[in-house]
Amino acid sequence: MARAENKETASPTAKLVADVAKNARMRKKLTQEQLGKEIGFSAAAVSAMETCAQPASDEMLVGLERVLGDGMGVFEQARLYMRMEAYPPQFKSHAPLEQAAPSLNLYSIHVVHGLFQTEDYARALIGGGYPPLSEQRVEQLVEARVLRKALFDRDPLPMIELILEESALTRVIGSAAIMKAQMRQLAEYARRRNVTLHVLALDCGKFGEYAGDRGGMTLVETPQHDRLVYLEPQDESLLISDPGKVSTYAQRYAKIRSQAMGPRESLDLIEQLAGVEE
Repeated sequence: MARAENKETASPTAKLVADVAKNARMRKKLTQEQLGKEIGFSAAAVSAMETCAQPASDEMLVGLERVLGDGMGVFEQARLYMRMEAYPPQFKSHAPLEQAAPSLNLYSIHVVHGLFQTEDYARALIGGGYPPLSEQRVEQLVEARVLRKALFDRDPLPMIELILEESALTRVIGSAAIMKAQMRQLAEYARRRNVTLHVLALDCGKFGEYAGDRGGMTLVETPQHDRLVYLEPQDESLLISDPGKVSTYAQRYAKIRSQAMGPRESLDLIEQLAGVEE
């Protein structure tokens, strides 16, 4: 939502986009209403962008590049910087690694992993968190999270494996309808050739072994084929590169995977929760 106080807290990229867009619009002798029609937004939305009352969304930046970019790619490049500025502080160092990784191995405990969340699930989760966030900040974080999904269709395709605790599938975030849509999307991702999804059952520890007791983790392969571990406990972040420690985490991850359901069994459970009929 556009607010006057947003002008004081706007990021450097938002201010630069506002100045460049306004100058380019005036150079082309377009009114705010005319520009809005060209890019699919109202004159009020263009005004809010130019005054930094509401930073340009990713969709608006695409339109600005098409209409005002003149082939220079300024607004296209701004999409990356705006996205980086929107991420929580603890995630900013990991975001570029995630987007460039040839492979990711993910273990998520309490909620569906951010890469796999629907927009409504992400909004309910972020909006219901603590400390409470402003409506604008919630929407900014939701958009940034949803845009991460471009990774699934990147060329070359990354290999992504997710181990998800069964409790994350049954913990209702937002509403029952939101959860059903989330389960359907999980099922769609699980059917992709570059995605493998395992569910770790609630009763996996009944025989005395439960390797996932120390929390979630992300194993990242870099473009140089180095291995890193990313942890995010309680709004903090830790990136581990020490080979010995990475090896320990990788072995623990492998043990967790061995205790989880197979991909077919996991998909059957998710489809059952989604209400998908055979």
